[in-house]
Amino acid sequence: MALGPRLDLRQSQSLVMTPQLQQAIKLLALSNLEIETFIGEALDSNPLLELGEAGPADAPEAPEELRRTHFESSPVDQLVGEGRADEDRPLDIDPTALDRDRDTGDGRGGDGGTAFDGEQRISGGGEGLEIDERGSVEATLAEHLHAQVGAAARDDQQLFVARWLIDQLDEAGYLSLPLSEAAQALGLPLATIEAALELVQSLDPTGVGARSLSECLALQAREADRYDPCMARLIDNLDLVARGELARIKRMCGVDDEDFADMLAELRGYDPKPGLRFGGGVAEAVVPDILVRASGGGWDIALNQATLPRLVVNRRYYVEMRGACVAKEAKAWLGEKLADANWLLKALDQRQKTILKVAAEIVKQQDGFFRHGVADLRPLTLRTVAEAIEMHESTVSRVTSNKYLHCERGTFELKYFFTSGVASTDGEGAVSAEAVKAAIRQLIDAEDPKAILSDDALVDLLKGRGFDLARRTVAKYREAIGLGSSVQRRRQKALAGVR
Repeated sequence: MALGPRLDLRQSQSLVMTPQLQQAIKLLALSNLEIETFIGEALDSNPLLELGEAGPADAPEAPEELRRTHFESSPVDQLVGEGRADEDRPLDIDPTALDRDRDTGDGRGGDGGTAFDGEQRISGGGEGLEIDERGSVEATLAEHLHAQVGAAARDDQQLFVARWLIDQLDEAGYLSLPLSEAAQALGLPLATIEAALELVQSLDPTGVGARSLSECLALQAREADRYDPCMARLIDNLDLVARGELARIKRMCGVDDEDFADMLAELRGYDPKPGLRFGGGVAEAVVPDILVRASGGGWDIALNQATLPRLVVNRRYYVEMRGACVAKEAKAWLGEKLADANWLLKALDQRQKTILKVAAEIVKQQDGFFRHGVADLRPLTLRTVAEAIEMHESTVSRVTSNKYLHCERGTFELKYFFTSGVASTDGEGAVSAEAVKAAIRQLIDAEDPKAILSDDALVDLLKGRGFDLARRTVAKYREAIGLGSSVQRRRQKALAGVR
């Protein structure tokens, strides 16, 4: 069989990730505050983009042949230019690109049975947080201590060692480094290190520089002039306090019930982690991307325009630059900038429409939550929402990523509304895992300190409320919301009952 070159003509289809498509997908996954940053970068790199209202009505409009560039010649660009971007469905991509970073459960929602006549609009509700609402920058613990130690040091050597020890403290204010290792690292006598540590422990807040919880509390007791022999025994036996052996500690301290209650009250007033009073940088408040409020019998859903700057293309400036461009390279560069600006505006508009569409469906599916609370939260999956709005699951996943919804009940991440299902005792359908957690918390908060509920007792009480759960499932949900076992809760309430 002879080998030789030949020409073949083959036809195939493939998904081409154009730069514009990649930009649209990227914008969809960003929050409003991240969009603000992205727009700021775009303004710096593209002279045709500007903030604010469009130009005056008498501004000359660029001719069609000037506004169209070689980047707008593909079928996708033509659809967008004709106002038919929805037909392109640029964000419904291959299932292999599906985000799987969150387990949204396998429960299915029912029909809901509640009419939904919410209005979808792109307008600021005026109730959202302003874009400049941020936490103030607080001094760190190290900065706070360094500002004090200079005036308290006896000499330069002690000041140097004290500053070195301050830099070794963790965020809670504890020194985990043994003093012998510190002396070896600095090449100084152990007594010098101990004197510097004593200086650090004398600084505000009281308790910093401690090497253990007992030492931290003892420093605060000395500061309050309450470190007598009885308090010293109590602080030295914190393990017995944790185990709830109150009678044994009382005998060791040699005090009556009233004095022992005063000592415990004093102990509770101390701060076990004094360093956490100080920040480590900027504390930013959560700014919602979507605002939901009741409107008649339905819901008014809007994007938070306080975090969405208005972006327009300066057509007048484009016409002026187009007339001044002589070289072919300059005209090509200007055409690229115009294409980039047009695509960015179209991508931002499509992003807002997609977010509103997904948010409206979530509110529709979880109507009971917005009306009655977490007890009526229904199981919901990405697929349920995607099928209802005829989009791909990957699109819904990107829309719900890192975005927050604000309503009368508070501010919630969109992922919060996607929960797994738990079988109900009446067999009419599944209930949300979040509703089960809320019921568990309610039962435990209302339990009698003298009759702590075991997990088996919680199972029986939850069955009475319509939740069919196994004991291990109740234990898992109880631990997930940070509630201890019946033994741990009994000890905690026994300590809380001593006044």
